[in-house]
Amino acid sequence: MSNLTGLNTAAGPNPNKSFEVVQPPTDSVSSLSFSPKGNYLVATSWDNQVRCWEIARTGPTVASMPKASTSHDQPVLCSAWKDDGTTVFSGGCDKQVKMWPLMSGGQPVTVAMHDAPVKEVAWIPEMNLLVTGSWDKTLRYWDTRQSTPVHTQQLPDRCYALTVRHPLMVVGTADRNLIVFNLQNPQTEFKRITSPLKYQTRCVAAFPDQQGFLVGSIEGRVGVHHLDDAQQSKNFTFKFHREGSEIYSVNSLNFHPIHHTFATAGSDGAFNFWDKDSKQRLKAMSRCPQPIPCSTFNNDGSIFAYSVCYDWSKGAENHNPATAKTYIFLHLPQESEVKGKPRIGTSGRK
Repeated sequence: MSNLTGLNTAAGPNPNKSFEVVQPPTDSVSSLSFSPKGNYLVATSWDNQVRCWEIARTGPTVASMPKASTSHDQPVLCSAWKDDGTTVFSGGCDKQVKMWPLMSGGQPVTVAMHDAPVKEVAWIPEMNLLVTGSWDKTLRYWDTRQSTPVHTQQLPDRCYALTVRHPLMVVGTADRNLIVFNLQNPQTEFKRITSPLKYQTRCVAAFPDQQGFLVGSIEGRVGVHHLDDAQQSKNFTFKFHREGSEIYSVNSLNFHPIHHTFATAGSDGAFNFWDKDSKQRLKAMSRCPQPIPCSTFNNDGSIFAYSVCYDWSKGAENHNPATAKTYIFLHLPQESEVKGKPRIGTSGRK
């Protein structure tokens, strides 16, 4: 362990020379969400807080200014923006989802409840509904003007991950279940798949064209899965976020909003950019000294936000409050890092 500490000190917390967000949370970050309408970044944290910063980009530099914050009674696990960029939804260990009219300066109100912590939340603009996934093994759809869910969908196990690209929604649960929904018929499972990965699902991301999804697991592996049976030959898995015999979790998968390449981030402290169509890694960034539990692109893909902090994967006994500072960094992707490469026959290697 002493070697690792020495390495961390030498590398510093920011080996990629990203821009540091000011006044970060006091505990680990659980989710990051950019407004769909502007450069406002929201972070939820284990310190029970939901924070928002205004991010201002001027040429090659980026500045962050704290805008507002609100709190839950217990750690907050997830966040999502309404499509008009006015409102933030946040859910967590207090078993509720709050709707925060951030841009109008209003107070948060509780709009959804579960019987266990809320792990995932997403706004579905095409349906004008909020969807929430919980460790109580249910998925619930909410009209935010009503106190009871429009529909409760039983899941086979605890909800761990959720992704929506209407009409496609994919839910990852415990026991490696991946449940696919067609939101034009949201009360029926469209397809249930056992994850192509051998270990616990950590994250999912729907393809921008809604034809499939990515799934990431605790074993440093990503599966690329197409829904159409005729496209199954295009399915593959690949492994990374590994260092010798050490295997790290893939914590975050984000598609670039313009180029439709994707980013992965993991507990090894690395983030990478990939092109699934040519099966190539576009860019590998330097490893940070702590895990990256979450990440996200802004609405035009010009800013990639990622948090660097302890992810609790090695338990409380490996948490040292003296050294485990929480960071949120902003990386400005070069086009070469996120623009897909043309396919060259079958020789494209990852």
